[in-house]
Amino acid sequence: MFKKVLIANRGEIAVRVIRACKEWGIGTVAVHSDVDSESMHVRLADESVCIGSHQPQNSYLNISSIMSAVDLTGAEAIHPGYGFLSENAKFSEIVSKHGIKFIGPSAEIISKMGDKIEAKRIAKKYGLPIIEGSEGGVKSLSEAKAIAKKIGYPILIKAAGGGGGKGMKIVEKEGQLENLFLTAKSEAKKFFGNDELYIEKYFKNPRHIEVQVISGKNKTVHLGERDCSVQRRHQKLIEETPSPVLTEEQRNDLLTKTVKMVEQINYEGAGTVEYIYENGKFYFLEMNTRVQVEHPVTEVQTGIDIVKEQLWIAYTGKTALNQNDIMPRGHSIECRINAEDPSKNFQPSPGIINVCHQPSGFRTRVDGSIFQGCKITPYYDSLIAKVICKGRNRTEAIQRTLRSLDEFVLEGITTTIELHKKILNHEKFISSNFDTNWLGKEKFY
Repeated sequence: MFKKVLIANRGEIAVRVIRACKEWGIGTVAVHSDVDSESMHVRLADESVCIGSHQPQNSYLNISSIMSAVDLTGAEAIHPGYGFLSENAKFSEIVSKHGIKFIGPSAEIISKMGDKIEAKRIAKKYGLPIIEGSEGGVKSLSEAKAIAKKIGYPILIKAAGGGGGKGMKIVEKEGQLENLFLTAKSEAKKFFGNDELYIEKYFKNPRHIEVQVISGKNKTVHLGERDCSVQRRHQKLIEETPSPVLTEEQRNDLLTKTVKMVEQINYEGAGTVEYIYENGKFYFLEMNTRVQVEHPVTEVQTGIDIVKEQLWIAYTGKTALNQNDIMPRGHSIECRINAEDPSKNFQPSPGIINVCHQPSGFRTRVDGSIFQGCKITPYYDSLIAKVICKGRNRTEAIQRTLRSLDEFVLEGITTTIELHKKILNHEKFISSNFDTNWLGKEKFY
């Protein structure tokens, strides 16, 4: 196994990777910005290197600074976590050219699957159902109008090189198209350095369902699906597994087709294939070529450590998992706890955590990077912790999650804990009668 791994990330995912490395007996290197010098991931790592100032482009997105930290510490591999450089093909290529192992798929695969248009072509080629829309990038307003007329309104304009809801616009009718097309183009250029757009048919009441895969040179396996339909502005808040709306026949069809596609592209590592689901049908959305924020809910459900498996595949090229040995049981739910004020349109809530009591107990897990006295800065994503609970069935999983959220005490900042309680107690969540647009319509505050 590797002797030393550098984690090119921060916060809870950096802590998560450090823990997996320690269990393998691997030495760890934390990189950090100037404002993160006292963070938990820095405290837990064997070594740490400051790589720049608080602006991400000067630190966590600074490839030359990260490579200098590799040279300085003698790390043999880099784990990119999620976000930042995790799906940056150029970074993966540079790492590999320096003789360092990038813990993830090849630069070629990242490039292909990271381009939403190319990924759609690949999915179609290997038999996955795709959403009706543009075949490639839409270069002009007149082209956009022609496509919209062909598939019918409403349509969704999306950035070819992005995600997280940036550069994404819903167009209900033709009169809105010009303004929203130009706005999406501008946002895509600003956030991703690539103003290429594509157009898809917009689904009004969809579920968001994704499949976790683990793949080596020898085989590909799935770890079941996750239902990520509780979202705010296209960003997930709650994930659960299995999806409460699928039949066994639908589930098996989805999982089988996904594994077949991932095998065909010679994928290596952990990855997630995402789908839109509406009226009993699935449509390929995208593939994330990294570990996901919500991976712990699958780990709790299956008993498999996805990050340790990433490390093993990166070192050996193979997965030791067999599909027949993976037997998910019960039901698991994950809540993302953000330092935000839901009553003020989810305004970020930086500050110092004065009191921190995290929940525990039977089948309760907390992934985070917080502690009493730690400072939540305004410079990065507001996610500070994840609460993951498992039950014998969905009802017990909801009850256990509510009990755990009641135990979670954080003072000094405002968080989304109370919002999660309201969602989990809502009759629509309990009956699983919701879609990705539900939170935008419901008045919780």
